[in-house]
Order: sequence, then C-alpha cells, then structure tokens
Amino acid sequence: MLNDEVLRLQNMLEELKSKVVPDDPIEIQRREKVKEAMIHAWSSYEKYAWGNDELQPQSKNGVNSFGGLGATLIDSLDTLYIMGLDEQFQRAREWVANSLDFNKDYDASVFETTIRVVGGLLSAFDLSGDKVFLEKARDIADRLLPAWDTSTGIPYNIINLARGNPHNPGWTGGDSILADSGTEQLEFIALSQRTGDPKYQEKVEKVIVALNKTFPADGLLPIYINPDRGTGSYSTITFGAMGDSFYEYLLKVWIQGNKTSSLKIYRDMWETSMKGLLSLIRRSTPSSFAYICEKNGNSLTDKMDELACFAPGMIALGSSGYGPDEAKKFLSLAEELAWTCYNFYQSTPTKLAGENYFFNSGQDMSVGTSWNILRPETIESLFYLWRLTGNKTYQEWGWNIFQAFEKNSRIESGYVGLKDSSRWMSGYSTQKLTL
Repeated sequence: MLNDEVLRLQNMLEELKSKVVPDDPIEIQRREKVKEAMIHAWSSYEKYAWGNDELQPQSKNGVNSFGGLGATLIDSLDTLYIMGLDEQFQRAREWVANSLDFNKDYDASVFETTIRVVGGLLSAFDLSGDKVFLEKARDIADRLLPAWDTSTGIPYNIINLARGNPHNPGWTGGDSILADSGTEQLEFIALSQRTGDPKYQEKVEKVIVALNKTFPADGLLPIYINPDRGTGSYSTITFGAMGDSFYEYLLKVWIQGNKTSSLKIYRDMWETSMKGLLSLIRRSTPSSFAYICEKNGNSLTDKMDELACFAPGMIALGSSGYGPDEAKKFLSLAEELAWTCYNFYQSTPTKLAGENYFFNSGQDMSVGTSWNILRPETIESLFYLWRLTGNKTYQEWGWNIFQAFEKNSRIESGYVGLKDSSRWMSGYSTQKLTL
C-alpha cells in the first residue's frame, strides 16, 4: 500500500511538472531589473545611513525620523529575504540582534511603529524562523500596549517608548485618527498567534468591538474618533489619508484568520463599508474615469488621493467572498478604479502620479497636490489584479510605472521624490524617504 501511495504522489508531481510554464525571458529580465533597483537603494542605505531610520539620498545623510528604530532596515527585511539577498539580510539581522534598542525617550506613532517595526519583524520571523525577530517584535509591542488603555479600548495614537505615557496629537483636538486606530489588528493578532500570548489580540480587537457598537448603516466612519466615547467626531469621510487602511484591515484580518466564523465581524463590517463606498463612486466626463469621492457632512467632494489607490486591490481581493453576481460587480469596479489610478500616472509628463486629483465636469482629472513621494498603493492594486485575473495588462502597467520611477527618481545614492510630478525636470523633493 505504501509503495502504491508513493507511486501515486510521484505521478502527481510529474503531471504538475508537465504543466509548469517556463518563465518568459522578458519577465526574467524585468524581475532582475527590479531586484537591481532594490540593491541600488539598499546599498546606498548601507553606505550612508546604516542603522538610521531613513536615508536622505541627495545629502547622503541618515536621519532618525522614527526615533532611531532602524525603520528602513526593519521594513526591508522581508524584501531582502524574498529576493535572495542573503548577505544583506544577514548583516541586517546582526544589527537587529546587537544594536536595535527600543528603550528610547521618544514619542512614537503607534500606527507607524506597528506597521513598519512590528510588521517588519514578524515578516522576517515568518520567513526565516529566526526567533530574534519575534523577541524584538514582542519587546516593541509591549511598549506600545499602554496606548490602548482608554475607556473604550480605542487607542491613543502616540506613546513614549521609554516612559509609556500615551496621548493624541494636539491638532486632532484630542481625537484618535481612524486609520491609525484601526490599522494595528493584523500585526498584533499575528503576534498573539506566534507567541501564544492572547493579550495583543485582545487589545486590538476591543477597537473593532467598540466601533461596531455604533457602526453606521453605510459603514463609513469619519477620520476622527473620540477615544473616550468611541464615536466619530464631525470630520471628513475618505478612503484617502487618515481613513484608508481601516477599511483595508477589516478585510485582511478576515483573510489572515482563514475566513473563520470567529472573525466574521470583520467581513460583515467590511461589506457594510463597501455599500458606503459605492455611494461615493462617480465617473468623470468625458472619459468616464471611476473615482472615489470624499464626503463632508451631506456633500461630496470630487477629489481622490493617490493613497486611495489601494482600494482597487482591496475590492478585487474581497470580491471572491460574494456570490457570483456581486463578485463580478465588485471586480469590475476594481478594474475601473485601477484604470483611473494608472491614469493618475499617465496624465503627467513624468508619468508619475501627484498626491491627489480633482475631477471637473468635462475636464476629467487634474493634479491637485503635485508632488510624488514614491507611494506604493497603485502598484499594489495592479499586483493583486494581475494575480486574481491573470490579465498581463496589469503587469505592463506596473512595469511602465517602474520605468518612470527609474527615469525620474533614481539618483546615484538612491531614489528621491519629486517636488512636482506634472513638470519635466521639476527638481527633487527634500522629503526623507524610506525604501
């Protein structure tokens, strides 16, 4: 019987091998170009800013804009590993093991520290199995946990890493930011799963429970949330800055948890929010570009951030959870929005997108804030759509955007943003950029 089973498995493997399509030479060449771009950026960081949070490519200086937590280094660990850059990964691993210290008198963004540092360390642990990354992730997460000690469980967005006293930024009027407070669930749930300690998951899930108590019928929340009452303050509703990743994480937590019934609250809230998103969709004239409006009170503003270009990928990713008709409708919308986001890039002379766009009757889209700081949202959506549909058009669009970055943003010591993406030779931004 055992020999029969082995033979059966061997036959299955041979059958799979016969179905493997050889790599396209063009795809191999492009993959190597992307890898070379990573090596270019990383080697500049190693040379000029090792251990610092960010490299300023023009001045060739390292800066600690995240409190000196090695944000670029940690955020790049998984990319180094996946690309097979083993020597670079090992040097970074040694820095994490021997030099990374979180005991800093620094007021850290709970959100930024979670997605970059906790997430980066957990990704490195999952890929390598090296427990030094898990131990460090637990250390920084423990320093962040007091941020959730509010009457509702909705966290403050800033915390001192050494002293542990949390607060919100003054410019929010004491409120917490929606995206910041609803974008820690993936990392903290993953940390509980990997350590066996439920406290991390319990903290972040209180946020979702609190928001669900007063969740509106359209699933759209304002960008400011009162951490004491758990309700929204009068402010903008947007899938762009300060709103975006709350909706993204509702879906991704459900997927990360294998779509189990215990996490159905996330999927249900996400589907409710998608009903609200549909109410924000308009189409431009004359070209009928679909876009996502912002909402203020009862009025819509015909403005869409490049940050909101994560939405096509999110919608496509979530479409498979619907029945056939709804799934087709949402996938079609995702493809429409991806076309719009691609045209954010194609509409400028540099072929790089501005920060946001306005839509006017008869004029389609026009750049609002015109700088480009190398945001990844559109590329992520194109990647999802290619994977989900198999349509190589999305690969081509992604390659075109990559080439535009190579042409306009690459300098001798890394990659820089542009002050104005809508003009040729518009000069480089002083924006400090992580990889």
